[in-house]
Amino acid sequence: MSEITKELVITSHPDEVQIALLENKRLMEIHQEKITEQFCVGNIFLGKVRKIMPGLNAAFINIGSDKDAFLHYLDLGPDTLTMSEFVKRVTSGQKRCSLGSVERQPQVSRNGKISEILSPGQQILVQIAKESISTKGPRVTTEISFAGRYTVITPYGEKVFISQKIKGAVERKRLRQVVSGIKPRNFSVIVRTVAQNKTAEELEKDINQQLERWNAMVQKVAVSQPPTKVASELDRTSSLIRDVLNDSFHAIYVDNKELFSEIKNYIKSFSDKQDGTAGVDIVKYYKENTPIFEHFNVAKQIKGSFGKIVTIKNGIYLVIEQTEALCVIDVNSGNRVKSSNTQEENALQVNMAAAEEIARQMRLRDIGGIVVIDFIDMNTAANRMALYKQMCELMNGDRARHTILQLSKFGLMQITRQRVRPVTNIDILEQCPVCYGTGKIKPAILIEENLVNIIEFLLQKQIESKITIEVHPILYAYLTKGLISKQMKWFFHYKKWIHLKQNPESHLLQYKFFNKDNEEIVLWDNQPKSAASSDRSSNKKQA
Repeated sequence: MSEITKELVITSHPDEVQIALLENKRLMEIHQEKITEQFCVGNIFLGKVRKIMPGLNAAFINIGSDKDAFLHYLDLGPDTLTMSEFVKRVTSGQKRCSLGSVERQPQVSRNGKISEILSPGQQILVQIAKESISTKGPRVTTEISFAGRYTVITPYGEKVFISQKIKGAVERKRLRQVVSGIKPRNFSVIVRTVAQNKTAEELEKDINQQLERWNAMVQKVAVSQPPTKVASELDRTSSLIRDVLNDSFHAIYVDNKELFSEIKNYIKSFSDKQDGTAGVDIVKYYKENTPIFEHFNVAKQIKGSFGKIVTIKNGIYLVIEQTEALCVIDVNSGNRVKSSNTQEENALQVNMAAAEEIARQMRLRDIGGIVVIDFIDMNTAANRMALYKQMCELMNGDRARHTILQLSKFGLMQITRQRVRPVTNIDILEQCPVCYGTGKIKPAILIEENLVNIIEFLLQKQIESKITIEVHPILYAYLTKGLISKQMKWFFHYKKWIHLKQNPESHLLQYKFFNKDNEEIVLWDNQPKSAASSDRSSNKKQA
C-alpha cells in the first residue's frame, strides 16, 4: 500500500476557522471552529451543582451554557471528594494550597449514589467530555486532565500508563522507567502513542508545559466565582495538529498571517526533524488571490460530499439519513452492473466501493452514535466476511473509538462510533437566482419585455449613465443575432448603447445589470432595489 500524504488547509474568517484534512488530495475531515465558542471538549469550568437527580443518579451543573451540563455518577473521578476539598480551600483564599496539602479523602466507589458525593449549591471543577448535541447540554466529568503532545497528566494519582498502541515490550518498559523518574508528585501520567522513541528531555518538557497550565488554572480558580471557564483546551487547529501531525504530513497551508505565526510557533515547541517529526518548514503561508479552499479543490469536494445523496462512481450512490438517535446509510448500485459478472460478484464490487466512501463519510461528517448500513444482499459467507474485513481496515485510520459488527442475516452492518461533538452538516443547496426560492418564474416569452422595462426605468430616472447586462450565452445570442438585432433596436429607440456580456455560469433566464463602475445594480420586482425603496418611503411621507 502506497504511503498516504496528508495536508492541512486552513482558512480564517472573522467569526470562525475552517480546517480541511486532505489525504492524497482527497478531503477526509472538515473542522469548523467558532472564534467565540466557549463550551468545547476539554475546556474546564468552575461550576455549581444546580440539581441532583436521584432517579438518573446524576446531577445538573451550571457552567454558564444555555443548557445545564450533565454529570452522571459514572463520570465522577475516583478522587472527586479530594478534588472538592482542594477547590473549597483554593476558593476560600487559603494561600499556598497545593495538591499535597489536602488530606486524601476516600475514593468514590463504582456503585454509590451521587447524592452522597454532591449537594445543590456546591462548587465543583468539571471538564467537558461531550459538547452540547441537539436538545442535550454538554456532558462533563470531574476527572480533570491536561493533554500534551506526548503525555496527559491527571491530578491525584501516582501511576504511569502507557498507550496500548505501543506494542514493543522493551520500549514500553523504557518509557515507564523514564516517566516514573520525571513524573511530578500527586499526578498520574498517561504516555501517548506519539511518545514512542522520544527522549527524557522531550517528555519532561511536555509534562512541564501541562503543569504550567494546571498552575494557571488553580490561580484562576482562586479569584473566580462560578460559573466561570478556568482553563481552555487548545483551539481546534492546534489540538488537531497535536493529535495527527507526523512525518506523513506534506504541508500545512494557512491564509491568515496571525494564524500562520501561531501554528509555526506551536510546532516549533515540540518538533525535531532528527526524530522524523514534521518540522516548521511544512507550514506555508498562502498568498494567492483565489480563495484557498477553491485552489486546493476543497470547496468542490465539500459540495459533492455533503447532502442526503452522495454519488460515488459508475452510478453507485449512498442515501444518508441522520436522526437524533442513529444514522442510517443505504447503499444503491444505480446502473453499476457488469453483464460479464454474476449478481453476487456485482454486489461484492458495489459494497466494497461503498464501504470506502462510508468510512470517509463518517470521518468527514463526524457521524457518531449508532450507524446502520444497508449493504446490497450477498449470499456467500466468504464475501460477507471480506466486506467486514475491508470495513475494519478502512476504519483503522479513524481516530474516534469505534466498534464494528459483522453483517446480520438481513444484510445490515452496525457500527458504534464515539460522539463528542454535533455531526458536521454543511448545507450545499443554494437559492435559485431565477425564482428566488419560490419555485416559479415568469414566462420565458416575456424575458425581453422584462429587460426593456428595467432599461426604461434606469434611463427615465437617469440613474445610470452606462448600462451593462450580463446574460446566459443563449440569451446573449438571441439578443445580438442578425443585422438589426434586439440590441441594435434598443440603440435606435433609446439613442443609447446598451452593453451586453455573456456568462456561461448564469442560468438560462438569469440576468444582472451593472453600472459604469461595473457594480451590480440590485434588482427587486424588475426595479433597482434602492430606487424602489426610496419610492416607497416618499409615498409614506405623502400619505
